[in-house]
Amino acid sequence: MGIRVSPEDFDADPRLAPVRWEPCPGRGVVRRARLLVVVNLALAIWYFGWLVRPERIGSPALFALLVLAEMFNMVHALGFWWTVSHDRPSEPPERGGDPSVDVDVLIPVYNEPLDIVELTIAAATKLPGAKVRVSVLDDGRRKALAALAVRYGAAYVRRGVNTGAKAGNLNHALARTQAPFVLVLDCDHMPGPSLFPVMLPYFHDPGVGFVQAPQYYANAHSSAVARAAWAQQALFFGPIARGKGRMGAMFCCGTNVIFRRSALDEVGGFPEDSITEDFELSVALHERGWRSVYVSEVVARGLGPEDMASYVSQQRRWARGCLSTLPRVVRARLPWKLRAQYLLSATYFLSGWTVLVYMTLPVVRILTGAQPLAGASSDQFLLHFAPYFSAALLMVATAGAGSYTYSAFCLAVASFWIHVCASLSMLRRGSARFVVTPKRGGDRRQPRAVGPALFVMALLGVAVVVGLLHAWTPATLNNVSFAALHLLVLGNGVTPALRKPVRVTTRARASAEREAA
Repeated sequence: MGIRVSPEDFDADPRLAPVRWEPCPGRGVVRRARLLVVVNLALAIWYFGWLVRPERIGSPALFALLVLAEMFNMVHALGFWWTVSHDRPSEPPERGGDPSVDVDVLIPVYNEPLDIVELTIAAATKLPGAKVRVSVLDDGRRKALAALAVRYGAAYVRRGVNTGAKAGNLNHALARTQAPFVLVLDCDHMPGPSLFPVMLPYFHDPGVGFVQAPQYYANAHSSAVARAAWAQQALFFGPIARGKGRMGAMFCCGTNVIFRRSALDEVGGFPEDSITEDFELSVALHERGWRSVYVSEVVARGLGPEDMASYVSQQRRWARGCLSTLPRVVRARLPWKLRAQYLLSATYFLSGWTVLVYMTLPVVRILTGAQPLAGASSDQFLLHFAPYFSAALLMVATAGAGSYTYSAFCLAVASFWIHVCASLSMLRRGSARFVVTPKRGGDRRQPRAVGPALFVMALLGVAVVVGLLHAWTPATLNNVSFAALHLLVLGNGVTPALRKPVRVTTRARASAEREAA
């Protein structure tokens, strides 16, 4: 990665270890995914054709909630199938950097550990393929960081007032630099020597405004949370991002991205009134006609959240920020495909409401007897729902080529409350604050980080007990089974927060793999 290291260094920083992700799909995976799109459509028609008949209405309010939740998920399923159906290999331009091309490398820093920042600065200053000028943007005003920047020959940039969070920090640096291209790196993302040779050739097309590469979590195997978080990232930066890229709808993800400076100047730089400045900036650039490119190759290695508190902090910022951009996306002058892709990405963070509905329905049925469906037996419901739901999960697993795991699914379900709180905060127009995701996990159990999920688990547990004690009818047992299923998934999702963290070093993992082989 531009720095000489030995295997012994891997334990000190996992970003020095070899990449363990193959982002390009085989043609067989793409063909199977497309076949499953057809199967899923047929099963969706089969299920919804049965569900929405008037004779199915039990409690009107509960039926409406169920149909709304199912329709929301159906729309997102269609969006997922539409996106991944465009996932096919593309012909990239010929690799090669240009030592005469000037690139400003901006590394915004707030309070991250210096040893993490140092490796990023060291690698950035050694990047081949362009004439590089690295600037360390310090919003933490640390003398030690200034000395670190000087040691590696990087510029140290500090501003007087820390307004606008990361976006303000970047804009302050943009006003003091002038290279025609700007590479933004989060301070934990260590760039590799292939970055410019892979990404810069796309700018030969004068209409390209920015080029985005994956956010690879090099510490994916350091903890249970990191593994699940990376599996979620791998699904997005795999088939979803590749599909978006083929449609010209890829958005900026905040790091590992190169901008054409003239594009940034045209939209006035990074928006400082959003905590997801990258997402809103992408809307503005696409609205002005600039095109985006997604490079499906790891050119930088970063660090993902290692514990539940860090993961929750990250997801709350993403949810609040993306949901707050919905009015902006609706008003934006965008082609319908781009608008639809942005709406799909932003409204994903409403999916927690559907999880809440699904968990509430069996509890209400067991405790009050009210139910959304009438005129249907349990086996009829399962006959129509189970194939549809199973095929949808199989589609995700197939499109992700095995990268999306059960643990990732459970963590996403257990995070439902984050989406609910974020959307309520947006409706109240509550203020949102940019919070840096911690780069190292804690060493204690973190039950408070999953408190809302634990509360819901307690309610589900009560419903299960009451149901089993009350009546062993097929309808009751069906709802008990659904409540127990939710308990199982939530339990798997919150378990990492209830256990004392165990860090798995790169060397220990490699040793275990050798023994298993």
